[in-house]
Amino acid sequence: MTERSSQQFALELKDLSKRFDEKSIFKKLNLKIPHGRSMGIMGPSGTGKSVLLKCILGLMNYEGQIFHNGDLLTRQNRHALFGNFGMLFQGSALFDSLNVWQNITFKLINKKKNIQKKEALEKAMNLLEDVGLDKTVAQLMPAELSGGMQKRVALARALADNPSLLFFDEPTTGLDPLTSSSINKLIESLTNKKNITSLVISHDPSSINQICDEAIFLEKGAIGWRGKVSEMRTSQHRLLSEYLGSKQLNK
Repeated sequence: MTERSSQQFALELKDLSKRFDEKSIFKKLNLKIPHGRSMGIMGPSGTGKSVLLKCILGLMNYEGQIFHNGDLLTRQNRHALFGNFGMLFQGSALFDSLNVWQNITFKLINKKKNIQKKEALEKAMNLLEDVGLDKTVAQLMPAELSGGMQKRVALARALADNPSLLFFDEPTTGLDPLTSSSINKLIESLTNKKNITSLVISHDPSSINQICDEAIFLEKGAIGWRGKVSEMRTSQHRLLSEYLGSKQLNK
């Protein structure tokens, strides 16, 4: 019988461990994210933020268990359950050879082979409006877009298949502070509006602060601190305070 967990959590990690040879990245990590909530993961470089995301996405082997909506992720069902996931990559990762609307609907078209071009184009147009872009950019190529516009297109693509769970890997890397803030606010607005559960990996506490409800701080392979983002500034956790002190924390 397949093991299950509580369905009240969109994502649950149970005793998750990962090591490279003799080096332990994290050990027996436990985390629960309720439906419709946004969780941020932060910490200094080398604390395992990206490794954790790769384990969740099945890109790395790990010890422990990962549940989605109560279902244990296995090699057999992972592909089917991933249909509920969306991903905003660190560098936007748009296809250079496809125009904007083709990029947005790429996963949708590959998943629904019988979808008509008119329907896909209409979906792309609606998503462009959702992310604050004019419909005239639909025919443009990625190289013709600014960094902020590319990030908005990538967000539209992540939303195209109506995911229930969205992953964000360094969502504002390479963007100027003003553009970063607008992207953070857009992500927060859309995930709340669409009731999407999200996991945000970022070295930038401003992204965590603007997007997320809660956050964890990774240190020495464990969760050193967990709390509401509103509590980060007043936390007495020494390493977290030092980490935030070296960064600019925008509201």
